Amino acid sequence: MFQSDYIRNLNKNFERVLLEKGTDCKRYQYCILFRGGIKYLLSCSYKQIDENNYLYYDISSSQNIKQMFGGKQISRDWMKEFLWSIRRMRQELNRFLLDEKNIIWSPEHIFQDLEKNDFLFLYKPYYEESCEGEETFEKLLEFWVDRVDYEDTDLVEFIYHVYEQFMAVGHCYLQQQIFEDFSKISERNQKNEKIEGKEIANKVLQEGPDRQCADEEQEMEHLTTERRGFRSLFGRSRKKQEDSDIYREELRRAVAGYVVCEETAYGSKSDGNETLTEEYGKTIYIEEKENTIHGLYTEKGELVVCIDKYPFLIGKKKEDVNYALTDYSASRVHAQIVEEKDGVYIEDLNSTNGTFKNGLRMKPYEKRKLDPEDTLRFGKSVFVYQ
Repeated sequence: MFQSDYIRNLNKNFERVLLEKGTDCKRYQYCILFRGGIKYLLSCSYKQIDENNYLYYDISSSQNIKQMFGGKQISRDWMKEFLWSIRRMRQELNRFLLDEKNIIWSPEHIFQDLEKNDFLFLYKPYYEESCEGEETFEKLLEFWVDRVDYEDTDLVEFIYHVYEQFMAVGHCYLQQQIFEDFSKISERNQKNEKIEGKEIANKVLQEGPDRQCADEEQEMEHLTTERRGFRSLFGRSRKKQEDSDIYREELRRAVAGYVVCEETAYGSKSDGNETLTEEYGKTIYIEEKENTIHGLYTEKGELVVCIDKYPFLIGKKKEDVNYALTDYSASRVHAQIVEEKDGVYIEDLNSTNGTFKNGLRMKPYEKRKLDPEDTLRFGKSVFVYQ
C-alpha cells in the first residue's frame, strides 16, 4: 500500500512516504536513490521517526501536474515536453540499473519544476515487489483522458492508441514505441497542413466561400461524433458547452440579486362565450436573494478581486493563475480556492513561503474550509475572504 503525506521541514516542502515495516534500506536501489544526482527523479532522503521509517522526497519549488491542470487542458506541446522527460528519465534509470516499474505514475505524484520546467518523478524502490501496483501508468492515462484538448483530434487518437497498447503489452510499450507513435502526429500534421492549405485555396477559387463553410461545418460535425465515441469508450462524460451557458446565466442572476420563481399571465377579457387574453406579456416574479459571489478584500474592506470561478488559482505567474500577486515572496502558483459540496476551501499548492489561514500556517496541499471574515496570507500578501 502506497501511503504518503506532505510536510514542511527546514524551510523545504516534502512528500513523505511511509515504508513497510522490516524494509531493508541498505539494498541497492535505496543506496543509489539516497546518493542523489539522478536527473528527472525527485531527490530523496531517509528518516526514522519513532518506530516508523520514511522516505522524504523534496518537492520544493515544484507543482504536481494534477493541480496544474485543475482548470486547463493538455495541449500537444505539453505532451511533447512530458514524453521527452519520460524518455530522458528512462535513460537515467537504465544508467543506474533501476526499474521503471517502481515509478509512481499517479499525476499527484509527478511534479514539474516551475522555474526550469523540468518534470520530476517519484521513484519508490522495490515498489513492484511489495504491492500490486495501485499507482501504475494506467492512472496517468486516465488523467490524460480527463484533461486532453478534445479539439485536437490527432492527440485524442494518440492517447486512445496509447491506452490500447499499454493494456495489451504493458510497460514494454513505454520503452520506445510510444515516442515513435507521438512523432507520427507531428509528421502527419505538417503534411496535412500543406495539403489542406492547397485544397482550401483551390476550393475558394473554384466554388466560393459559401461552399467552403458548408464543408467545414460538415467536417466539424463528423469530428465531434468521433470524439464522443472515443469518450464513451472510457465510460466518462465530457462537460458540454450548455453547462457553461447555464453557469454564466446563474452567475448573472446572482450578481443581479434575484431569481425567477414563476410566470403569471394577465390582462384577460371576455368576448361573448370566449375569453381572450391580451398580449401584454407575462409578469415575472422575482425574489431577492443573498449575493453568493465571494471575493478577496483588503483589511480595510476594499474589494481586490471577485472569485467568479472554481478552482480559483492565486500566484505570481500570470499565465497560470486567476489572480496574479506582485509579491516576490509568493510562489508562481501559490494556492487555490475550490468549491466542494459542503462549502468553499483554501488549498495550499506547495508554496515556498506558505499559505496562512487566520494566522495558522497550512501544510503543503492541505485544505481548510473558508468562512466569511477569514484572513488569508500568501507570502506577505494579506486578504480578507468575504
